[in-house]
Amino acid sequence: MGLRQRISRPPSVPTSGPPSVCSTPAASHTPLHQDIDTEKPLYIKTPLLYSPGISQRIGCNAYLKLENLQPPLSFKYRGISFFAQRALEEHGPLVHLMAASSGNAGLALAYTARRLDVRCTIFIPAPAVKIRAALEKEGAEVVVGGEEYVDALEAAKAAFANEKHAVLVPSYDDPLIWEGHSSMIHEIKRQLPAGERPAAIFCAVGGGGLLGGILKGCTEMGWNDVMIVGCETVGSNCFHRTMVANGSFASEKGKVPLIPASLAQGVTLHTEGSVKMASLDKLNSRAASLGATSPSHKVVATALKRGRIRCVSVPDQLSMEACSLFAEEHKMLVELACATTLVPAYNPELYHDILPRQPTLEDDPDIPRPVVFIICGGAKISVKELADYERIAEQEALQSRYAFIDRIKTQW
Repeated sequence: MGLRQRISRPPSVPTSGPPSVCSTPAASHTPLHQDIDTEKPLYIKTPLLYSPGISQRIGCNAYLKLENLQPPLSFKYRGISFFAQRALEEHGPLVHLMAASSGNAGLALAYTARRLDVRCTIFIPAPAVKIRAALEKEGAEVVVGGEEYVDALEAAKAAFANEKHAVLVPSYDDPLIWEGHSSMIHEIKRQLPAGERPAAIFCAVGGGGLLGGILKGCTEMGWNDVMIVGCETVGSNCFHRTMVANGSFASEKGKVPLIPASLAQGVTLHTEGSVKMASLDKLNSRAASLGATSPSHKVVATALKRGRIRCVSVPDQLSMEACSLFAEEHKMLVELACATTLVPAYNPELYHDILPRQPTLEDDPDIPRPVVFIICGGAKISVKELADYERIAEQEALQSRYAFIDRIKTQW
């Protein structure tokens, strides 16, 4: 029997131990904890880890917020569990949680539903069939709803409309989702050395759910001067393309903002209120968890209003390289979307282009303020995929050392 078959095969004898996203429930709707207090947050407080290697590389104290240690392996558990708990309060134990997902959001919801002991159905597109077994192990019903994510979403909406107790759980575009995600910023404030606040927070951006939580958390903490750096891959950068389509973003007073051709091509623009929104004509990146074709309008509007936002897009090859380097340095596997956040950590030239004038501590002007990298996690990674990434990075990363920062292309 192969290694992967041994891991995925259900155990013949019930085992004891802590719940795991890979554990097999005894029955479809057996809760993980019979005595769980559903009024308290389900997500865990994750460590804020100081990284000596990254700190030395970029020249300041660098911390890693390890959201990959959430039980379903990603930050999405915060917002989705928070949303689901509110749904249970409103609809009672007959609530039927539904969602369309190609991976991490569905896994977070399936794990949540099992903890809450409620019914859950996940609609997935056909290419995401590899995640089906993990969802079913958590007791979720799985429906393959077409070839694309939008097809799965339409199938979920149709099922939702026909069921009295159904609640359609959004992956990223809802204030309750952002409120759940914002809890990590509250934790970061408590975990940093007393009196310190970060110069910048680096995060991955897909549809904008994580970013929405960071924006909300920074507002609540009074961190209005903290730079938020949204990182995407070039083939999935709907947020970056949306931001540069708006003249108020990263433009000097009195100058007409220019959009690089590579950020203007392959998108369809439309206007919602006073905000221009970009929709990608197609996704062209292996970072599947960043696979939204258009970001949340409310998150974009909030980001434009707040300012202190930088958009960074990098080629897949640099994300693959960062994924491999992070595994070697910190002995953790993270999926490609998460590794995109770490590209500046392993390319100091890019980092200093993003933050050319890093603010210093108030009580010591010679010491720069720390930075935080959100390690958002994700289940879409394996040892085999990591080996493939390393091989591709060795062959192609040196020819791919470029990035887009806001409206500027930089190379090193």
